[in-house]
Amino acid sequence: MDYGYRAQSVAQAAPDARAQFIRNTYTHLALAVLAFLALEYVLLSLPGIQNLAAVMTQGWNWLLVIGLFFVVSLAADRMARSEVSRGVQYAGLALYVVAEAILFVPLLFVAVFMINDPTLLPTAAIITGLLFAGLTTVAFTTKADFSFLRGILVIGGFIALGLIIASILFGFTLGLIFSVVMVGFASIAILYYTSNIIHYYRTDQYVAASVTLFASVALLFYYVLQILISLRNQ
Repeated sequence: MDYGYRAQSVAQAAPDARAQFIRNTYTHLALAVLAFLALEYVLLSLPGIQNLAAVMTQGWNWLLVIGLFFVVSLAADRMARSEVSRGVQYAGLALYVVAEAILFVPLLFVAVFMINDPTLLPTAAIITGLLFAGLTTVAFTTKADFSFLRGILVIGGFIALGLIIASILFGFTLGLIFSVVMVGFASIAILYYTSNIIHYYRTDQYVAASVTLFASVALLFYYVLQILISLRNQ
């Protein structure tokens, strides 16, 4: 590929180029999800994973983990958007998947080892998949530009991050309502980013597009699972 040439935006591209971009994006998204699942299987099979999960969420350690994840995710996204080479883009995608897998360890440890319900993870996955499919369908069939949602995501993101940090610092639990709100937030993010991919991404940016979608799907799955865990514990 010639990186000195800037491809057309997806919205302006010919139908066959647009279709190829969409196939590439969602194929890479599917592969990222499969890689995430494989990494989680390996991580949760490691000796001493219980201790690791406990250490990650102990006191200020969780704040450090979130901070490191934020820094790594920014670097991964920048790499995925790189104009240097496709290899750098794939390295960014891989880095993001690894970071998400590590971040999920404490929650998945609770879901797998502390709650005696083998239907928990499949249920969370099905709900997440159905929500994602529905929101994606809305974005593609309406062809509307949902860029106006950016303000909601920015403000909501800062509020959510502030609440998470405050809960860590002051030792209170955010609870079920917060998880429900975050599912709504993640759903808006999927709608916004899918719309952006359709209207503003170039046809050669499918790796970056898959990173963006994977981040939103992971966020949605995280809080859907949180809700199901909360309901099981009631």
